[in-house]
Amino acid sequence: MLSVATVRGLWQRSLIAWPDGQRDETTAVRWLQGPSLYIDLRQPAGRPDFSACRGLDDLDRPAMLWLAGQEGFAGELLFDGQFFEWRRDIDLQPVSPYSDVGKLWFDHDVLIEEGRDIPYIEHWHRGPEATLPAAAARLSDADGCQASLVRCGDQFMFARDRAVKLPAGESLAQLVAAAPTMAAARALIDFELSFGTVTDEGWIIARSSLPWREGAQLAPVTAQGGAGLLTGETAADGKPSHRRWTIMQLQGVLTDLVDFSALRPSALAR
Repeated sequence: MLSVATVRGLWQRSLIAWPDGQRDETTAVRWLQGPSLYIDLRQPAGRPDFSACRGLDDLDRPAMLWLAGQEGFAGELLFDGQFFEWRRDIDLQPVSPYSDVGKLWFDHDVLIEEGRDIPYIEHWHRGPEATLPAAAARLSDADGCQASLVRCGDQFMFARDRAVKLPAGESLAQLVAAAPTMAAARALIDFELSFGTVTDEGWIIARSSLPWREGAQLAPVTAQGGAGLLTGETAADGKPSHRRWTIMQLQGVLTDLVDFSALRPSALAR
């Protein structure tokens, strides 16, 4: 029988289909499931060239509107014995009126997801990380900003909420288009969802909702006697920075979350 424990690992989606015949096989979707905390990033195909953008300050409104079309969220996966619910504690998009709830079952090595409140079918495929140690943490900074970090083997995902409260709206793109100033629009975009790999050189971000983070180091290192973390980030002007977090909840073993042997505080300077 499926449970939260049996779906641990990195999943990539190959298909979502709706009863009216619409289907999507091109959006890049990664869902990393930890002990129960998870992170999910969904990026449409055809992303523009963001190579000239070093940070939020370099974004114009058309670039922000494309970024606002991404989806991503983080929270906890719950199971009541019949349905799985992906509770969204932080979300790139405005809060949906529908819960993210569905049934899961395996068809050979493909995980099938069927929506309960919205009719859809998704096909998911898992990598080998499911057999490796998994750990996750819910984080908060001094200003109350929320974040989540999930690691399975050498794969990780990181989600950091925006500093401003997201107004009600049908979509982030609509909110960005209606923002009265460029600064207000950029504040709505400033939500990081990043995926990457732990290597001997550190935690290298491969894909991110903020494209200038790609190739950078997340570089989490322990602080506050093991009760906190420092993570690398990029300031609005593109300069490297870092943020201090308090660990509000730890799932698994801290050494499975942060590999001390491969990481050094100096990595934050990259």
